[in-house]
Amino acid sequence: MRVLAFIISLGLAIPQAVSAQSCGGSFAGFVDDLKQEAIARGHAPDTVAQFFAPVRQDPAVIKADRRQGVFQMPFVDFARRLISAGRLQKGRQMAQTYDDVFNRIEQTYGINRGVLLAFWAFETDYGAFQGDFNTLNALVTLSHDCRRPDLFRPQIFAALKLFEQGDFSPTRTTGAWAGEIGMVQMLPQDILDNGVDGDGDGHVSLKTSAPDALMSGAKMLSHLGWRAGEPWLQEVTLPDNMDWAQTGLRTQKPGADWAAMGVRPRHDDIADDLPASLLVPQGRGGPAFLAYPNFRVYFEWNQSFVYVLTAAYFANRLEGAPVFEAGNPAPGLSAEQMKDLQRKLAARGYDVGKIDGILGAGTRASVQDIQQKLGLPADAWPTRDLLNRL
Repeated sequence: MRVLAFIISLGLAIPQAVSAQSCGGSFAGFVDDLKQEAIARGHAPDTVAQFFAPVRQDPAVIKADRRQGVFQMPFVDFARRLISAGRLQKGRQMAQTYDDVFNRIEQTYGINRGVLLAFWAFETDYGAFQGDFNTLNALVTLSHDCRRPDLFRPQIFAALKLFEQGDFSPTRTTGAWAGEIGMVQMLPQDILDNGVDGDGDGHVSLKTSAPDALMSGAKMLSHLGWRAGEPWLQEVTLPDNMDWAQTGLRTQKPGADWAAMGVRPRHDDIADDLPASLLVPQGRGGPAFLAYPNFRVYFEWNQSFVYVLTAAYFANRLEGAPVFEAGNPAPGLSAEQMKDLQRKLAARGYDVGKIDGILGAGTRASVQDIQQKLGLPADAWPTRDLLNRL
């Protein structure tokens, strides 16, 4: 369902002749180049031949890569779609079932169980749906495709290392269309760097062992910079005279400063000494949150703002926070209207990234800036009124 954003490069210098075909062209020729590169990296030719022998191009992977409309949904709708009573109940059951594992995680890595339970739920419904795409085919197909080859090509050689260790099968290892494997959906390089044998059987089996998957996910979050003992997200209420231009990830203030501006928590206390950003994902009429430094670690797992915010909020819910106050946000834009808005902003010199109809970081920042110039409340939420004014 998602594209894992954190891709760790292998960082090896490969001779130009070996890496000449970086993407596209004949698929068979592309695979031959991969084999040559693998051998140049020091892998045994017989192992390389065995690893790549069954690889096939998978058109379904490309279709899945182009079809990610779910991220066009606004936060409230997206959160209600992903967070159900069943997922909450199952999460609390899993917390009890693997209580000893979560205790080890909290002691070793300082990751709250709610954080991992939320990822586990959203990625695979607690391991029930891990994806049935052949992982090697997916990685090679996405590397051959010229949209983002630099992201996926290193993962092929990481998978080759896992194969040599006995923890990857070119024919039997399956997962998500983007190459992620196991209950918390980790890419091969992430498994190499952060894989943990949580159940003590001598292997890292993220598909079949919940202790392995949870411990590995925790280690990865720690590696990405998670700060033990600190909050990540907190729902708040805002005063009527809020300066909306202060909202968004670009602005950080100590929690005490937000409190002085009239920001009030709906649960727990504001962390006075921690820097935080004030997020209003659907503008001044919708829910509001303080996002602390740990919240930014989520973007190393996934770069979709709506996914990250929902995962962080669900972690709070699993740890006892109340249901967020949805408020009454102004109607947003359709996908086509959002594309029209992006084109209009780009024509005015704003960097909105790809014209894709998704309210990403670049579009949000551009909207907030143009709202200020037009004398509108600068809450970064694009509306029909704003589109009409442009």
